[in-house]
Amino acid sequence: MTAIAVQNPMSDNALEVPDFRTLSIRGLIGEGYDNYWYWSGRYCVCMGSRASKKSYTTAYWILINMMAHPQANTLVVRKVSGTNKDSTFALLQKLIYSMGLENRWKAHISPLELIYKPTGQKILFRGMDEPMKITSIDVSHGVLCWLWIEEAFQISKESDFDIVDQSIRGKMPDGLHPRVMLTFNPWHKEHWLKKRFFDNPDKETLAIRTNYLCNEWLTDFDRNYFDDLKERNPRLYQVAGLGNWGVSEGLIYTDWEEREFDVAEVLQRKNAVPLFGLDFGFTDPTALVCSVLDKSSRTIYVYDEWYCRGVHNIDIANKIKEMGYEDERIVCDSAQPESIYELQTLGITRAIGAVKAPDSVEWGIQKCQQYHVVILPKCVDFLLEISMYAYDQDKMGKLMNKPCHDFSHGMDAWRYSVMEMLYRTGDIDGIVVGPSADASSNEIVRSKQREEYNPDDDDDDGNQWVF
Repeated sequence: MTAIAVQNPMSDNALEVPDFRTLSIRGLIGEGYDNYWYWSGRYCVCMGSRASKKSYTTAYWILINMMAHPQANTLVVRKVSGTNKDSTFALLQKLIYSMGLENRWKAHISPLELIYKPTGQKILFRGMDEPMKITSIDVSHGVLCWLWIEEAFQISKESDFDIVDQSIRGKMPDGLHPRVMLTFNPWHKEHWLKKRFFDNPDKETLAIRTNYLCNEWLTDFDRNYFDDLKERNPRLYQVAGLGNWGVSEGLIYTDWEEREFDVAEVLQRKNAVPLFGLDFGFTDPTALVCSVLDKSSRTIYVYDEWYCRGVHNIDIANKIKEMGYEDERIVCDSAQPESIYELQTLGITRAIGAVKAPDSVEWGIQKCQQYHVVILPKCVDFLLEISMYAYDQDKMGKLMNKPCHDFSHGMDAWRYSVMEMLYRTGDIDGIVVGPSADASSNEIVRSKQREEYNPDDDDDDGNQWVF
């Protein structure tokens, strides 16, 4: 790649930077994104399936155009600030190395940012967990002219987007124009993104849909995954495969809301009961869901979560300790008693198996549906699951009385904790304890055998309930 001389905004001396006019954009991003790459309006919106190149294309666009425009700076936003490090930040670093430009960029961890060393331009990383602070962001030289919102579907309130949108404002130097890029999976057609950018686009908006079919670099394994998904779960294939808007038919939970609340205040209420549920996974995510039931108002407050794939029991135990929940009663999937035992030996001594009953999944769902659910905005995985958790369909598209496996991991963990609480507090008779609902191989627990629960008393393993 040849070099060209440009004026250094930090001194009177010219500097040499790569000449990106000689770079093959097609060689970097392939087909399917020409309009997205060259759009000159303010809003550049891409909904797409998994493996559709939308994040890679956006990251390449930022890097190449920043190095071509010495006055440009970029703000990268996700709903929760901490999720940038292992996603957008890591992706941009990966592409810097793939282009052989690691000597020109400097990574800074606290605060999280990438700095283009020849000019001092910055890529800043922030979270929607503090949207008002984003509007006050400024840069030491040049202008903040570009914004990338990754996983924009997680932003459930259009008003929050409007606040962040205003961080890109003011007069731009010659040759620069403001650009707001949004990338996301279209999980639900009722989302404000559809109405604003796809149903009613203005002249400043480009809204496109892409999918894995335009990704020339997918492996045979990847393509086989989508072929299998098409047969196994046609509804999910429409969203995760073809990038079409998700449907709302058959949603299991509808009585819920996303909003801020004071966790400490809820925990101090007279009839508050803490709930901790854990669903084991490996190729599927392991999910830990932390919530509080206010029995007086029949409201469950979900305030913390952890989802992670490919983790072993020691990793789970360490994460629970890191989150400060090692002393809590954590209700786990009783189908894996060996994992529960291992967690206990690793210091999670109050890990227990979930209670079971005939048709326990459907029955547990019915019990959970009786509560209003309030969810902290930071619980992005739980919010996605509860908004997508739906009853399965047969081959004719008719809803069945069982949930889909997809988006069920946090839902299962949460249900375990609710059902165990109902058992302990005497609200359920005839519970079967263990991995099977076969009464011949499991203990039938009747209410007369059950200890009356009192949060002020010691529980059966000698530990105090911690609020």
